[in-house]
Amino acid sequence: MQNFIELLKENDLLKIIEEPLDVELEIPHLAYIEAKKEQGKALLFTNAVSKKEHKNYQFKVLMNTFCNEKALNLAFGRDYKEVSAEISKLLKLHIPTNFKAKVDFFMKLLTLKNVPPKRIHAKYRKYDFQTLHSLDELPILKTWEYDGGKFITMGQVYTQSPDKTQNNLGMYRLQVSGKNELLMHWQIHKDGANFYKEYKKAGLKQMPVSIAIGGDPLYIWCAQAPLPKGIFELLLYGFIKKTPAKLTPCENGIFVPFDSDIVLEGYVNLDEFKIEGPFGDHTGFYTPKEPFPVMKIEKISVKENAIYQATVVGKPPLEDKFMALGTERIFLPLLQSTICDLIDYKMPENGVFHNLILAKIRTNYPAHAKQLMHAFWGIGQMSFVKHAIFVDENAPDLEDYDALIKYILNRFSTKNLLISEGICDQLDHSSPHACFGGKAGLDATRDFKADKLELLKDKDLKRLFNEEQIVDLKQFYTQTQNPIVCVLVKKKERLKRLFKRLLKFKKHFRIIVFLDSDNKLANPYMLVWRVVNNIDALRDIFIEEEVVGIDASAKGALEDYTRIWPKQTDCSKKVIEDLISRKILKNDTKLFKKFEIF
Repeated sequence: MQNFIELLKENDLLKIIEEPLDVELEIPHLAYIEAKKEQGKALLFTNAVSKKEHKNYQFKVLMNTFCNEKALNLAFGRDYKEVSAEISKLLKLHIPTNFKAKVDFFMKLLTLKNVPPKRIHAKYRKYDFQTLHSLDELPILKTWEYDGGKFITMGQVYTQSPDKTQNNLGMYRLQVSGKNELLMHWQIHKDGANFYKEYKKAGLKQMPVSIAIGGDPLYIWCAQAPLPKGIFELLLYGFIKKTPAKLTPCENGIFVPFDSDIVLEGYVNLDEFKIEGPFGDHTGFYTPKEPFPVMKIEKISVKENAIYQATVVGKPPLEDKFMALGTERIFLPLLQSTICDLIDYKMPENGVFHNLILAKIRTNYPAHAKQLMHAFWGIGQMSFVKHAIFVDENAPDLEDYDALIKYILNRFSTKNLLISEGICDQLDHSSPHACFGGKAGLDATRDFKADKLELLKDKDLKRLFNEEQIVDLKQFYTQTQNPIVCVLVKKKERLKRLFKRLLKFKKHFRIIVFLDSDNKLANPYMLVWRVVNNIDALRDIFIEEEVVGIDASAKGALEDYTRIWPKQTDCSKKVIEDLISRKILKNDTKLFKKFEIF
């Protein structure tokens, strides 16, 4: 970690902040806003304090480690695109037919000798470690105003199967629930949770777990990589770095990287649960209070000059944008090996990754796109994707969003919409039930000529609708066959009823999206974020008379929604104003407005 910080400095990617700053809200808010800047940098806080506890921490705090593509490549030790190309070549290896081909074949295989992690004895560790008495000595952050407490957000969680034949590295949030106690938020679909079930089935009372913080930043990237079940994530580290991850044993039998800055060792009690949350997560909304297993910390080791690494999650864009970029590119060849006609795919950051995916495919027969939608929804973490849009090979580049949206809207048809159901991310709040709900796929791979609409100006369309609930509206992409009408409402009824009444004006629109009145129509980036977060396709997409209505409003009793609709992650205005008055933060009203900071 210290070496990586020097690399960040050398590449002008690090900002050092020496002012005393609170671990509660102040440090996370600064990192949150920095991540949204076009030229945002990693932040090293040298003077973390707790005003509430009247405490100064001895450890520096690093945030926004993956602040841009350059920082991602520095963590990889090479260009992430090079890693993707190497995987693609390995997947295309054929039986060699001549001497040169045989040499090339074995040279490629030889590069894999350093992939498996290497276990070394604790006495050969490069660093001397000291022992802390409690978690209180670490600068653990409270990120959001309504969080249930302090959370470790970049912990590498190491677990193993009961028979010790399989190892796993995951990245789960960890809430501090006591002096030496954490709540383990491994979601129902995660490998850590699967190991937990195996320990329970075996009749065991405890499950050993170790948490590493810091060390080589590539460890934490590997922790979130969507590898198939049973493959240890640090194999990916060895493949990328061309040197094995070196692991040393903890007293609980779990192995962790030898260069970790901080190591927490202990056990998860299999029969003890406590209420975890709420927590402002990467969806940009608070996830609810739920029971999760309790981990008892038995030992805390820190090396000299240890760095406490953390991240902030919330409304996009944040550093997970660049972590996901590496994942997206590196796993493309693996996806293509399963979905042969996939050319490319993209997870827009304001779709918060699992809520929206764009895919470019080769179409060879009718309904080919719909076949591949089902394939996506059946592959590993891709099965969490809620909304998928497929285009053909003639479509614009998937990163050219403006051109791509026009292309899609010129091919839109209600006949090409597929509404389905399946598992969804446990953090998703829109569906009536936790962990599963509606999904929507759009096949935009072929032309569809629609009847020409009679377009009106926004003010005239609103006047024509003449509905008391409608506060404002705006039409987007009016130059296409199927413009999108975004309507702000103060709803008094199920919006499907309003949609049906508006169908008498269908010659003026074909796609209509309803949002709550506190949205900003001038900010399409955040509109997309809110729409894909707030809809469950089975409940909220209405298709009648070749017109589509989408209810992206907050749900409640009107919709028989019995879960608690969450708050969104907004910064504390008081904290931001204080940071501005202390000249620690610039009063960038344009950026604050664009990304809805408050």
